Amino acid sequence: MQQQIFTLVGKREIARSVFELHLAGDAGAIDRPGQFVNIKVEGQFLRRPISVCDRTPDGIVLICRAQGEGTRRLCAAAPGTPFDLLVGLGNGYDLDACAGHNPVLVGGGVGVPPLYWLAKELVKRGARPVAALGFNTAADVFYAREFAALGCDLLLSTMDGSQGDKGVVTETIAARAPQCDYAYCCGPEPMLKAVWSMPQTLDGQFSFEERMGCGFGACMGCTCKTKYGDKRICKDGPVLRKEEIIW
Repeated sequence: MQQQIFTLVGKREIARSVFELHLAGDAGAIDRPGQFVNIKVEGQFLRRPISVCDRTPDGIVLICRAQGEGTRRLCAAAPGTPFDLLVGLGNGYDLDACAGHNPVLVGGGVGVPPLYWLAKELVKRGARPVAALGFNTAADVFYAREFAALGCDLLLSTMDGSQGDKGVVTETIAARAPQCDYAYCCGPEPMLKAVWSMPQTLDGQFSFEERMGCGFGACMGCTCKTKYGDKRICKDGPVLRKEEIIW
């Protein structure tokens, strides 16, 4: 973990109340997809944990939904605003674990961003992952074109059917990607549980969302039970293996 100052150098609204933020700074401590940063937001006591969407030559890309007071302030910041970040947090995804399998990347809502950098790295290794992205409505959809541009086979679903297949993303996977047997997931817990329960998901890695106090394992506030004992989502996670998860 490192504490670094990053500067907001660009932003754009990519879906309803969802913003893509480009921050310039030293991202050397961020070395694998699935890690997150913890951002200090003016006027807020606790930092805000945000998954890293991509690492660039001069910094990082984050995607954030303006939902609570802290994230609204973050998304409203003007380019040139400096931010105090804790970087290199979390264990991230293991890219080697899916060797010999057909991987599917399953993202729900703001769980989609960390899968983009993961997809880039898998494609560099010669894989052609399926990107199964689920949203509530067409107004919430983002990064569909970006995943397709990487060469991923794109499966898109919305709950109301306004874009892509109608229904939950696991239904789309079952119908259109039954050959996928290894899952990389990030999203709401009901979605993670549904993917975990799919018969073709022989193995996988699941990134969990949890309220965090410190973000680096000191406060123990995000501890969860696994088959191998208690683990802290911020430090031992946020990515857990399928075999260790207890629902």
